[in-house]
Amino acid sequence: MSRDRNVLGEPLTPCCHDPVTGFYRDGFCRVGPNDHGVHAVCAMVTEEFLAFSLAQGNDLVTPHPEFGFPGLKPGDRWCLRASRWKEAAVVGLAPPVILSATHEKALDAIPLSQLQQHALDGIK
Repeated sequence: MSRDRNVLGEPLTPCCHDPVTGFYRDGFCRVGPNDHGVHAVCAMVTEEFLAFSLAQGNDLVTPHPEFGFPGLKPGDRWCLRASRWKEAAVVGLAPPVILSATHEKALDAIPLSQLQQHALDGIK
């Protein structure tokens, strides 16, 4: 059984299986020793966030089937780097988050109160 916890201190729930997300492509925003980018924030991406990410040099829209990446569209859930989500928040473009599926490691970069302000699954 996984010991991964979300930002609420509860067991981590899946972020998305269609498309399959996560650094480890298992549907969860798990953070391990190989995930140097800390892909911990489960977010529902918006058109504005996707444009922001592209402007920062990270194209999340273009499919790359050779890497199993279908390309994202607004409304898709995806495990984002905590630092990128925080950058987007600074300029008012942070996408909504799913707290139950956001790994506790996100709290190393983002205060819980800030994540709660963007929560889709209620504020605790």
